[in-house]
Amino acid sequence: MRHARRRIVRRGARVAALGGVLLGGLMVTQALASEPSDAQAPRTTSAQAAPDTGGALVARLGTAHTAGSWIGSDGRPVVAVTDRATADRVTAAGARAQMVGHSMDQLKTATRELSSAPRVPGTAWALDYRTNRVEVEADSTVSASDWSRMTRLAHGIGDFVRMRRTEGRFTTRVNGAEPVFSTSGRCSAGFNVTRGRTAFVLTAGHCGPGGTTWFADNTGGNQLGQTVTSEFPGTGDFSLIQYADGQPAPGGNVIAIGGGRGVRITASGDPVVGQKVFRSGSTSGLHDGEVTALDATVNYPEGAVTGLIQTTVCAEPGDSGGPLFSEGIALGVTSGGSGDCRSGGTTFFQPVTAAMSALGVQLAGQSPSPSGAAGRSAASPGPDTSASKGAGVAPGSSVPGAAAPGAVQAVGTTAGAGDLVSRITDPRNVGPGLLVIAGSLAALAATRWIRTEQDRNAYRRAYSGTWG
Repeated sequence: MRHARRRIVRRGARVAALGGVLLGGLMVTQALASEPSDAQAPRTTSAQAAPDTGGALVARLGTAHTAGSWIGSDGRPVVAVTDRATADRVTAAGARAQMVGHSMDQLKTATRELSSAPRVPGTAWALDYRTNRVEVEADSTVSASDWSRMTRLAHGIGDFVRMRRTEGRFTTRVNGAEPVFSTSGRCSAGFNVTRGRTAFVLTAGHCGPGGTTWFADNTGGNQLGQTVTSEFPGTGDFSLIQYADGQPAPGGNVIAIGGGRGVRITASGDPVVGQKVFRSGSTSGLHDGEVTALDATVNYPEGAVTGLIQTTVCAEPGDSGGPLFSEGIALGVTSGGSGDCRSGGTTFFQPVTAAMSALGVQLAGQSPSPSGAAGRSAASPGPDTSASKGAGVAPGSSVPGAAAPGAVQAVGTTAGAGDLVSRITDPRNVGPGLLVIAGSLAALAATRWIRTEQDRNAYRRAYSGTWG
């Protein structure tokens, strides 16, 4: 009876082991089948493809025959052209051409004339590619006499320069995604960047001049670092805060969006007019909007800043320096604007690629080329935005075909137990299948060895019994 039970156990073990080998082989086959082939092109969104096509066409055709590009309502790139021959070349390239009356050269000449006039604080101008105009805005602080003078100047340049008043006032929004504090105020961190092995936070230049000391809390007990470079006003609004802890460069940029969630930044790039974008800040959280103009000039009370991105994204004091991004691509840091997240408004951003080029840095975790990703939870807003504010968004809630913030993950986590479990259970991972096969083969070998040892011991017992 005992020998019969042993045979049943051995046979069951062998059957289970053989089943494990078959199961592991099936898992490996499924994982290999689910891997994309080398010939499969990587997926890109229309928002990512359109800027490349439109921008490349404008660069190739020249500013004397084009006047910028933008994303159409159907997601296709649209290029403004001044003549039929150029329109035919745009159409042949797969984009849509729109005939306009003024070239980019003419629009740029108009902005140079505006910049050469006496500066009026509270005014801003930018190129509106879709209407083929230079839009000049004046906030509530501009006097009637200054408004009249600016209007006469605009009329003298041409009818494609449009003047309009806006509510509120253009301000740099000092105060700020994870807040950083100094004796001069509060700002938002933007993106983690590196130069060699040295790590920095890229944020707005108006937040503080060189030498400003920053803390991670409002008690001054946790020193973050010190501003080592700052540009404001002038050709940009950006600065570098060097981390004080002397630790190696962080490995990845995660933009916190509230509720313990963050968006991983994987690269940097330049926006295009019409693109949907997202901004995160410690005061108002995550909000979205659209790029309306590029190369904007804003006359803040402190001075003029050129080369900014103009958007419809709302912002409030405390959001300054926070990140602008879309589809996990770093685009800019918050400079200033007018309005708030209840009534809306205009917000300007420093382009991140221009800032990194001027500073000689790259997004942390990336190669020295200006592409991005990175690390030390540089931006982390305080409160979640709610639908009642009218501009709050939830990742993944955008309509089909629209852009999304990027891949969402838990903030502050590394490859822990949850991440390990997700990798093990990923059907594209061949590792679990190979482990099952190896374990099953080991079980087969073990049952074979156990059976041999049992037979050897039984023989010894039987043989020793013949000795008298």
